[in-house]
Amino acid sequence: MSGKSFPITKEGYHNIVKELKRLKTVERPANIKAIEEARAHGDLSENAEYHAAKERQSFLEGKIMELEDKIARAQVVDVSKICEEKVVFGALVKLLDLNNDYEVAYQIVGDAESNIKECKISISSPIARALIGRCVGDEVTINVPNGVKEFEILDISYI
Repeated sequence: MSGKSFPITKEGYHNIVKELKRLKTVERPANIKAIEEARAHGDLSENAEYHAAKERQSFLEGKIMELEDKIARAQVVDVSKICEEKVVFGALVKLLDLNNDYEVAYQIVGDAESNIKECKISISSPIARALIGRCVGDEVTINVPNGVKEFEILDISYI
């Protein structure tokens, strides 16, 4: 893991902490119990349940280490204290797609918490990079993998 810090919203940070707690208090103990039960069945060399549980244990420990590293390197940005008129990290930006007259909203978040299904885009994405520093009413042309998009910024808020 890299020693470099990265920006993350308070919500994203709390989600990582919550996931780490779940892995340590629910998933890990359940996996330990599964290993114990599989051991009770006898011969471990041909015990598929035992091997699956040990593989799951390895996965869980790797995930726990990854989340602990993210927590250690996270630079939490409290977006509720931002009252900017420009788009910055953490902003919820409402856009009008000028190509098809469709409205969309994106929150600009850190790489570790981006999730397009939740309309959370990474600060390093082409759309976010093009929006940073812009104001309501600005029109932005963005080169995206499937062509060129044109947006008008309708609203900027911080939640």
